[in-house]
Amino acid sequence: MDEIILKEIKVFDRRQFADKNVKVRITSGEKIENPREKLLELEAKGEMKVIHITEENKPVELETLHGWKKRIPRNKTWQHKSCGQCGHIPGYPASLFWLMNKLGYEFLDEPNQTSCTAWNYHGSGTSNAVALAAVAVRNFHRAYETGYYPLIHCATSFGDYKEMRNLLVEHKELRDDVRKIMKKIGRDLILPEEIVHYSEWLHAVRGEVVKHQVYNVSHIVTTVHPACHAWKMVPEDYIYDKDIYAGKRPAPTTSILLSLGAQVADYSTWADCCGFGFRHILTEREFSRSFSMHRKIKVMVEEAQSDVAVTQDTGCVTTLDKNQWIGKSHDLNYSLPVMADVQFAALACGADPYRIVQLQWHSAPSTRLLEKMGIDWQKLQQEYEAYLEEVRRGREPDSLYTPTFEIPASDRLRVA
Repeated sequence: MDEIILKEIKVFDRRQFADKNVKVRITSGEKIENPREKLLELEAKGEMKVIHITEENKPVELETLHGWKKRIPRNKTWQHKSCGQCGHIPGYPASLFWLMNKLGYEFLDEPNQTSCTAWNYHGSGTSNAVALAAVAVRNFHRAYETGYYPLIHCATSFGDYKEMRNLLVEHKELRDDVRKIMKKIGRDLILPEEIVHYSEWLHAVRGEVVKHQVYNVSHIVTTVHPACHAWKMVPEDYIYDKDIYAGKRPAPTTSILLSLGAQVADYSTWADCCGFGFRHILTEREFSRSFSMHRKIKVMVEEAQSDVAVTQDTGCVTTLDKNQWIGKSHDLNYSLPVMADVQFAALACGADPYRIVQLQWHSAPSTRLLEKMGIDWQKLQQEYEAYLEEVRRGREPDSLYTPTFEIPASDRLRVA
């Protein structure tokens, strides 16, 4: 495909995003079939079971890069959490669940989920398709038996599962091998009707989110880093919108920022990796750090005068945020706050920056951003520290959010 050429724009507003005078050159390519149709055919033949999106899920129909109709479930979602979020950025899933409570949608905070193992796939290359697909199917079966629809938090899990879905649909031999493994652990070969990322969910509910907005963010300059594993892996199956960069860049994340009224600034390296890349974060860590600072953070600050970098994946938040400290040894003192789109949305809707959004876990300081948003961070920080002291003295910790479905105690003991 030829390069997509966009006109140079500094800071976008809603009118500029709707501008149709964007210069575009696209060559015709090979037609890619939507795997959903083949998936339903396999279900009809008894080859596998399918988790269907029903009216109970309150779906919204959107379009992907190729114009496919993709239904995004808003309600009764099974939360496929991210190992990196839970370990490094706990305010990421907490903000998502807090917003779901705010909007009144049911969800299941699943205790019996396993890791997707994509770390092994991308990071070391020592895994294989059968193992990766079996883990994916195991998690999907778990969602199937709860009656809730899987919503994937991590963009890497999302990309991995899209690839495994396609391979299972296309290759009978792989289906047979995975079916044997599932039989050993008492599970079936099951795939969801659509593989859905949380950022697509946030895009689908953005009109509802703004109804709960507390803070005016129209003077906040944001820069978006779209996660590679969300929009570059199986790129045809991710949401685009003709009103977002004329449909030439991914819509999620940018769309919620625009809906909240924030300024979204363009910058020259928007399509670059954050520096994580999986394999080189393990084997060439200094390259990752250098790439993150020079190709992303430095450019966002110098070209766009960004107040905050906003992204949609565990690895991206971690890399862009946690590596800024190393830049100080080379006089790269940018200190750009980094957070997920759902964290920024929660802040705009009044979520506590320490209890819910949990910015204290982030490395780059965010106090200037909070002040610019009109959030009294000093008062909230003092209240949070007083709360922590009470917990140390024996107070029961507060619940951050309210899952609307409880797993029976007997089912929690099931490992396979």
